Amino acid sequence: MLRLSDIKLPLNHTDDELRAAIVNRLAIAPGDLRGFTVFKRSYDARKKSDIQLIYLLDVELDSTLEAQLLEKFSNQHFVQPSPDTTYKFVAQAPSGFPNAYQKRPLIIGFGPCGILAALMLAQMGLKPIVLERGPDVRQRTKDTWGLWRDGKLNTESNVQYGEGGAGTFSDGKLYSQVKDKRFLGRKVLEEFVKAGAPEEILYVSKPHIGTFKLVKMVETMRAEIIRLGGEIRFNCKVETIHRKHNEQVSADASENEKEGQITGVTLSNGETLYSKHIILAIGHSARDSFQMLLDQGVYIEPKPFSIGFRIEHPQSVIDKARFGKFAGHPILGAADYKLVHHCDDGRTVYSFCMCPGGTVVASASEEGGVVTNGMSQYSRNERNANSAIVVGIEPEKDYPEHVLAGIDLQRALEKTAYLLGGENYHAPAQLVGDFLQNKPSTDLGTVTPSYQPGIKLGDLSQALPEFAINAIREAIPAFDRQIHGFAMKDAILTGIETRTSSPICIRRDKDFASINTAGLYPAGEGAGYAGGILSAAIDGIKVAEAVALDILKPQ
Repeated sequence: MLRLSDIKLPLNHTDDELRAAIVNRLAIAPGDLRGFTVFKRSYDARKKSDIQLIYLLDVELDSTLEAQLLEKFSNQHFVQPSPDTTYKFVAQAPSGFPNAYQKRPLIIGFGPCGILAALMLAQMGLKPIVLERGPDVRQRTKDTWGLWRDGKLNTESNVQYGEGGAGTFSDGKLYSQVKDKRFLGRKVLEEFVKAGAPEEILYVSKPHIGTFKLVKMVETMRAEIIRLGGEIRFNCKVETIHRKHNEQVSADASENEKEGQITGVTLSNGETLYSKHIILAIGHSARDSFQMLLDQGVYIEPKPFSIGFRIEHPQSVIDKARFGKFAGHPILGAADYKLVHHCDDGRTVYSFCMCPGGTVVASASEEGGVVTNGMSQYSRNERNANSAIVVGIEPEKDYPEHVLAGIDLQRALEKTAYLLGGENYHAPAQLVGDFLQNKPSTDLGTVTPSYQPGIKLGDLSQALPEFAINAIREAIPAFDRQIHGFAMKDAILTGIETRTSSPICIRRDKDFASINTAGLYPAGEGAGYAGGILSAAIDGIKVAEAVALDILKPQ
C-alpha cells in the first residue's frame, strides 16, 4: 500500500470527491484505485471562511502500479510506502512462568500508565500483580460524586486515586507530542478500541473519549489482564518498598544489586510481597509515596510544574472565534484552543488541559485543600468551555528549599483556596473583568460556573503568588487577540489548578530503571515522564518492555 499525505478538501466534501482527489493526485485511472483507508484526518481552520479537512491515507493499488508510482514520485514527500504499524512484542514468557527462580512483576498504580504496563506484561505471559491504593472504578465514581454533590472527600477514593487514575475523570484527550517512531501510540489506541472506545480515535487528529466511556473501558481492560493471568488488588496501599542498601548486599552480588536492588513491598495491611521487578506508576498526586521513596533512599529530584486557575467561557464563544460560520459543524465538534504567552518578566503563561463542552471539577485528594481540574463527556455538549490558565514555575527560582518543596507549595496554595472558598470544598472564583481590574466579584454575569459543590465569589489575587497573578493578568488580554471573547468580562476564573504535572522526577537510566535502585522502574506522570493519558500509556508500554526483557534474559 501507499501512504498518501496532504490531501485537502472543503469541510463539506463528499466521499466521491475524496476518491477523485486521490486519483488526481496520483494521476491514475479511477479503476486503478482498489480501496483506501483514512489513517489520520485533521483540519485547517486558519481561514475561517474556508476550513479545510486534511487527510493522511493508505491507498491500495496493484503492486506493479505501486512500484511505478513510488519511482515516479521518489522526490515527492506526499507519496511513500505505507509503514507497518503492527506492534511487535519484545519477549514472550515460557508456559511455566513463574518458576523457582523468577517472581511475578509488581505494578504500583492502575492509571493509564499502570493499565498499559499490566496489559503488556499480561500479553507477554508475565502475569503481573497490580497494587492500587484506591477502589475499583465503580466505587471510586460513587465516592467522587460524593465530593461533587455533598462536599464529602474520601482521601483514598477521588479524582486522583483509584482504578483508572486521574485520566478517568478528564476530557479523555488522546493526543500528545511524544516522538513515536514505533507507533506505540497506535498500539494504545487499538487497545482502547478493543475495550470499547469509538473507532474514530484511530484516525481523527484530536481524539478523545470522555469519562463515561473511560469507566467502561477501564473495566474491560482489567478483565482482559485477569484473563491473561494477571492479578489486580484494590485498596492496597504500598507503605514501604524494600531496597537493599550497600551494607546489606553480599560480596558476590551483581553490580546492580550493590547499587541498591529492590526486593519487594509491604502493604498497609502488613502483607509483604517479594519481587525484583516493580513498576512505579503512582501518578503525580501520590505525595505520601514520594516521601516514602525518598526516605528509602530512591533518588528523586525536583522538577518544574505550573500553577493557575480554570477559566470558563460559553462554548459558543469559542466555537465562533475558532470556526466562524462553521461553528457547530458535526465534523468539527466543540472547538478547542491552545494558547501561550511569554510575559515581559520572563514567565510563561499557557492554556492546559482544555476541555470543550465540559465542566470544572473538584479534584482534591487531601483534607483542607481545594484543587480544580477539567472534565468532558464524549459528546462535549455542556454549555461551557474550560481550560487551565497556568504559569510555569521552577525549583531553583520558586521552591529551592528541598527535594519535595514543590509539594509544600502545592499544599499551601490548596489550603489558601480552601479558606477562600469557605472551608467546605467550594472553590474561590472571580469574573475575568473584575480580575483584570483588581476588584472583588460580588455577582455572577452571563456565565454560570460549572464547578461543584459550588463557588464563592471574591478576590483571586490572594490565591496565588503575586508574580503568577501579574502574569495571568498580562496573558488574558493577549489571548483575547487570538481568541476573540477570551477576555469577556463575564467569563469565570475558578481557583486553583496545582496538579498540572508532577513536582518531582524519579530519575531513571537508559534501561528505564531507577538510577540508584535496580529493579525499580519509575513510569508515567508521577515519575515525571508523561503529561497526559496517551503519553502515560506509551511510557507504560516502554517500561513493561524493559521489565520483560530483564526478567526473561538468559540466566
